[in-house]
Amino acid sequence: MKVAIYCRVFEYDQRDDIQRLFSQLELNQISITLYYGFYEQIRDLIQFSVVPKLFHSSSDLDESFECMISLGGDGTLLDTVTLTRNKKIPLLGINFGRLGFLASIGREELETVVASLVKHTYVKDERTLIHLDSNIPLFGETPYGLNEFAIHKLDTSSMIKIHTYLNGEFLNSYWADGLIVATPTGSTGYSLSCNGPVVFPDSGSFVITPVAPHNLNVRPIVVPDNNIISFEVEGRTDSFMCTLDARKEIVKKDIQLAVKKEAFGVNLVRLNENNFLQTLRNKLSWGLDRRN
Repeated sequence: MKVAIYCRVFEYDQRDDIQRLFSQLELNQISITLYYGFYEQIRDLIQFSVVPKLFHSSSDLDESFECMISLGGDGTLLDTVTLTRNKKIPLLGINFGRLGFLASIGREELETVVASLVKHTYVKDERTLIHLDSNIPLFGETPYGLNEFAIHKLDTSSMIKIHTYLNGEFLNSYWADGLIVATPTGSTGYSLSCNGPVVFPDSGSFVITPVAPHNLNVRPIVVPDNNIISFEVEGRTDSFMCTLDARKEIVKKDIQLAVKKEAFGVNLVRLNENNFLQTLRNKLSWGLDRRN
């Protein structure tokens, strides 16, 4: 068995936990392949019984990997989606960050994680991706995201007007700072912070959420994910920003944009005892009475 491991930024206080993870993997004869940039950060700080194999890009990965382990927060796990692409490598997020909706496995569960990999007792949750089409190339070879696509005004510009269509039929014109189209996975991210609803991962939907809308009667809306959602943007400036998860592009306002469900998805690994409801209760403190 072999696993790939990705980490964006290594911090020294993570050293003991990362060493413990590597030791457990080696003890159970699980071969590890590290992201090159991560290895360069830890090569003089972590003990290896053998020099690990390295990967530099998506082309170095294939379906023979049991999973891709992400060490960090949700942003780090979102990076792995651009590495695994359509290769059907499950993603396992260990939370070294803060909130951790996607990377929901705590660093205190490292031994449990390795045991689950060895025994194949984990669960794979299939998640949909959102795909961006445009009349000029955007976001290179990975024009898709796990959380959301967003249109946003530039920092110094006034609000923009976003004409939005479902399968070519007019939906609404949003006078706002921006507009988010979130997947069910992304409904607990940026969209939630803009008062969007939480939807279940298997709901087969997109959430359209305005950012600081000028009209108070404009509210988020949930639409089936078989819709193609297209946009026309107006504003006092010539450019605005498009984002896919944490990646961004500055584009001209005459660009043609549309989003739809991506042809492939990703699998997120969770331990048997964890599920979406438990994650909601734990991360949002639902059911806790702070008055006690």
